[in-house]
Amino acid sequence: MKIAIVGAGAIGGLVGARLALAGEQVTFLVRGANLLAIRNKGIKLIEHDGSEQVATNVAATDDYAEAGPQDVVILALKAHQVAAVADQLPLLFGPDTCVVTMQNGIPYWYFHQHGGHLEGRTVHSVDPDGSLAVRIPPSRVIGCVVYPASELVAPGVVRHVEGERFPLGELDGSTTPRVQAISECFTRAGFKAPVLDNIRSEIWLKLWGNLTFNPISALCHATLEGICQYPVARSLAADMMKEAEAVANKLGVTFRVTLDKRIAGAEKVGRHKTSMLMDVEAGRGPEIDALVGSVVELGRFTDTATPHIDAVYALVKLLERTMTEERGQLRLQKMAA
Repeated sequence: MKIAIVGAGAIGGLVGARLALAGEQVTFLVRGANLLAIRNKGIKLIEHDGSEQVATNVAATDDYAEAGPQDVVILALKAHQVAAVADQLPLLFGPDTCVVTMQNGIPYWYFHQHGGHLEGRTVHSVDPDGSLAVRIPPSRVIGCVVYPASELVAPGVVRHVEGERFPLGELDGSTTPRVQAISECFTRAGFKAPVLDNIRSEIWLKLWGNLTFNPISALCHATLEGICQYPVARSLAADMMKEAEAVANKLGVTFRVTLDKRIAGAEKVGRHKTSMLMDVEAGRGPEIDALVGSVVELGRFTDTATPHIDAVYALVKLLERTMTEERGQLRLQKMAA
């Protein structure tokens, strides 16, 4: 398959390296030091057992027109980064190109082929003006949920920490030749990529933890273990999860695990920092709206009260604003120096 990986960070790098090593024709759409490293040396993958492989049979470019039409485009950016590349993505589309979306949280396409009175509704927290749905038509989309953990340890070097599952699904729940082909492609690369008949339920199951533990950890600089073992924080997380479950239930989604089991699973991960906390510590803009704001919005769509989620969302958005102002002040100070 001719596959473009948009973004060569922790997940994009892992997926692209594995697919290339399995013989697929992979092109990374990437910038900066990562572009230079992959272009000159390929991409190195350090597996969880410490073994190393280098995929040299890859292309890397920051020019979408140069990459040209692909069989599959894997969108491996965070949700709030997609808009910045949306105008360029159509340059990768041929008549039958599929787009595998690997963003956490509620996706921009959530209500496309959803059915019911919310069919076609735009989720403004992730697609404010509806332009993502225009530039990346939902008819091209294969939904995907990302479970592996990995990290970009240096430009062009990715370390796989754990996990192999990338569940896939058509938006209407059907099993089509294209989703089966992508599943088989991922399987050849060593991943587990079952085709699900309800990808939205799987999205909610992962989001159930992300929408609670990510913002709480970012606000409190706490690990998963710390949140789960501190009674007040654990109670807040549980209240947020109850509200989210009520929203999901009204949208026809039920969870296959209990709330207590979901929290226990997070606690077992141990002293792990969430991605939102790592972004805050690094001074990067955190991923908030797809994980938290979208659930607030869906609560409004379904007339479901979400007071605990609302409060945490307000706080983490204020944190984001404060960080943005501090970065701006720092730039002005550097310019004046």
